[in-house]
Amino acid sequence: MKTKAAILEQINGPLIIREMDVPDLRPGQVLVDIKYSGICQSQLNEWHGKKGPDRFLPHTLGHEGSGVVLQTGPEVTKVRKGDKVVVTWIKGSGLDVPSCQYQSNGQKVNSGAVSTFMTRAVISENRLVPISDIPMDITALLGCAVPTGCGMVLNELRPEKCNSIAVWGAGGIGLCAIIAASACGCNPIIAIDINEDKLSLAKKCGATHLIDGMKDPVNAIIKITEGRGTDFGIESAGLISTMQDGFAATRHFGGQFLIAGNTPHGEKMALDPFDLIAGKKISGSWGGESDPDKDVPRYAGMYRDGALNLDELITHRLPFDRINEAFCLMERGHAGRILLNMDMDSYQ
Repeated sequence: MKTKAAILEQINGPLIIREMDVPDLRPGQVLVDIKYSGICQSQLNEWHGKKGPDRFLPHTLGHEGSGVVLQTGPEVTKVRKGDKVVVTWIKGSGLDVPSCQYQSNGQKVNSGAVSTFMTRAVISENRLVPISDIPMDITALLGCAVPTGCGMVLNELRPEKCNSIAVWGAGGIGLCAIIAASACGCNPIIAIDINEDKLSLAKKCGATHLIDGMKDPVNAIIKITEGRGTDFGIESAGLISTMQDGFAATRHFGGQFLIAGNTPHGEKMALDPFDLIAGKKISGSWGGESDPDKDVPRYAGMYRDGALNLDELITHRLPFDRINEAFCLMERGHAGRILLNMDMDSYQ
């Protein structure tokens, strides 16, 4: 069986779509017909080599998607042929198979436990969650943006009605955090970004206040909160400056600030220790502490019930063969979540 994949052959080089041979499935592996794939800042960082030395070139990319199970390998019990599934980077139940190799014209192409920039992909059993009752495009968002952004609010911060929250960066994860904060009744919900289009999108997702990140956002937040700072803050822009400003804008004596954004490898941030003594809390978030097997069906149910307005997240839909254009759109900061339609036969 064949597949087509967007392969990273060199750092900062264009992704090359190549045909590859699908290997035989090992125990714990599942072959998935990928329907939609989202693009995340994490892949952009990987493309630019910002995660440190890349020892696995050439390799596949992508960690958020939806698809249909084509085949299951030995010992797989979680899914079966024909199941519609969320493909996620977050580990759930099932066997964990960390790597895979494909062949393309006699050359080895490396792949991890999950890869979604492919028409057919070999996925580790523990990176799949069966979901059958929401649209496949929305299903793809449950692989990363929703469990991370919504999970930070619902699983980690757990705000009460009328708690204040600031979200730094209105990309896919930040917008999901805003959607979840709105569902919890937070007020004010403050969105900070440097892109007007993203701020407009944040308003549609539930933000009550919009701040241009280039215009002294910390003082603006202090004014909105009448001098206190916010009860909660979330950073999803992946910048040292927004991490430091976000923590500065969080209130003393119980305020909590979470970081989800990925900075380039090796960058450091500075904190004033007195803020910690005065009761501010800061921590990082690993996938919103979401348990895929429990939380992905919960998020899907909230979407069905109208509590999570996920349709607003998708700002661009592009065919798979325009993946390099999609990366450029994300890099220019004009996108919420970009979805790739992986069915190449539908547009050829």
